[in-house]
Amino acid sequence: MNYATREEGGYVVLELEGEIDLSCSPEARKQILHVLGAGNDLLVDLSGVSYIDSSGVASLVEGYQTAKKAGRRFGLIGVSDAAMSVLQLARLDKVFPIHANIEERLEEDG
Repeated sequence: MNYATREEGGYVVLELEGEIDLSCSPEARKQILHVLGAGNDLLVDLSGVSYIDSSGVASLVEGYQTAKKAGRRFGLIGVSDAAMSVLQLARLDKVFPIHANIEERLEEDG
């Protein structure tokens, strides 16, 4: 897994790429919680994710819950087909705010 961050539209965008499995989900979790812990709103870009397992999904869930408790905005953007199928299987596509891209999210934010 590779990752990068950037700031756009009042969010920190965390771009995850590659496979998010048991071996690298702790790093994904660390990055998600670091951004939120610094007081930022977070969008996780999953467009480059080729595979995600339950440990990776758990990292996203923890980030979502942490953001909610802290009153921060959290969402997923550009969710790849591979990641979306896992989220749908777990019915998390109904839980997470999911947008095609950051522009769509910013438009919704108004």
